[in-house]
Amino acid sequence: MTAPSREGGTVPDDGGSPRPDGGYETGFGHRIGDGSGSARRQLAVVAETEYRLAVRSRWAVALTVVFAAFALGLTTFSGSEVSPEGFDRVVASLAVLAVYLVPLVALAFGYDAVVGREESGWLNALFALPVPRATVVLGSYLGRAVVLAASVVVGFGLAGWFLVREHGLAGFETYVGFLLAVVGLALSFLAIAVALSAVASEKTHALGGALLVWAWFVLVHDLLALGLIAAFSPSETAVTALLLSNPTGVFRALVLGSLGAAGDAGFAAVLTEAGLSTGALAVALCLWIAVPVALAALLIRRRTL
Repeated sequence: MTAPSREGGTVPDDGGSPRPDGGYETGFGHRIGDGSGSARRQLAVVAETEYRLAVRSRWAVALTVVFAAFALGLTTFSGSEVSPEGFDRVVASLAVLAVYLVPLVALAFGYDAVVGREESGWLNALFALPVPRATVVLGSYLGRAVVLAASVVVGFGLAGWFLVREHGLAGFETYVGFLLAVVGLALSFLAIAVALSAVASEKTHALGGALLVWAWFVLVHDLLALGLIAAFSPSETAVTALLLSNPTGVFRALVLGSLGAAGDAGFAAVLTEAGLSTGALAVALCLWIAVPVALAALLIRRRTL
């Protein structure tokens, strides 16, 4: 909630207030923009404030519960045999679940990172201070990224604990690799959501864009790619380009590579034929994180408040 300020604006929803020295004190006891801190300190303050706001609004609990409920439900009722092969099949099933669930949750969590803070008044207060706009965007992303990554690790980690109880430690390294890939997938779509939020003029526009992004990357892209491959038999380079143009494709290639492409079909089966190493795929997923955040930092400079 926000309240009117003396200047006719709104008081940011972090409970902070302007300071006589020209700075701004957040509701968590930090000062920013008073000229006393370095760029790194300013980034840390913004990230910590964003993190605490997410925790205070129960986002951390909600995300963890969603991931744990779906992952444990699929693991419990998968009916796989007690063996390393059964372990791998459960991981393959969880990967299919993650492709649909994780991007949707990450986009829902991040679509209002910029435009939502602008409507609450918090962004206006920060942008009035001598704090680089790129620092505000990067700090907002980092704060939310910590919450999202922790929720993924705890939620899907509970399913991993259940698998260890059922199948033992044989093959558990496969699950660790899967868990790291899920974190990368979540952070990449969070970065895309922040970029959308930086360019959207209203929260409803950002939400609509997030839903379109989810539909394109999760539903439409693979269907079109599979159709192109079946119709034109493109070269290995073209198939690689199709893979790298979709973060969910990179994620599935990482997971399927560790499983030997077991338990999946369609375009996902083509991914393992692209010939990309695990390191190259990991770098591609990191780029899907870094590029949208950098784009958001550039777009925010042109934003008129």
